Amino acid sequence: MYQNTPLQDYKPQWSVYLIQTAKGAFYTGISTDVFRRFGEHERGRGAKALRGRGPLTLVFQCSVGDRADALRLEYRIKQLSHLKKLEIVRVQPADISEWLK
Repeated sequence: MYQNTPLQDYKPQWSVYLIQTAKGAFYTGISTDVFRRFGEHERGRGAKALRGRGPLTLVFQCSVGDRADALRLEYRIKQLSHLKKLEIVRVQPADISEWLK
């Protein structure tokens, strides 16, 4: 039988994602709804860093847990070289935190 979960117990699932610009640059972000957030980026309502750099392509996304985990992983990915980010896109790891070890 279906049980209602109290709202205070609800914890959204956070994801980390990579967007590639038309010139090949990468943008790393976090969200609880990657497709909604990507749409905002495409419409110019997301990060200023992506405005005017389209077309944009969502090249990687991975669920990572809570917001704190997502922020830590976002920072770690942002510190990677362009070549390492290309490797993430090529490999598409299911668990990015394990892949980064």
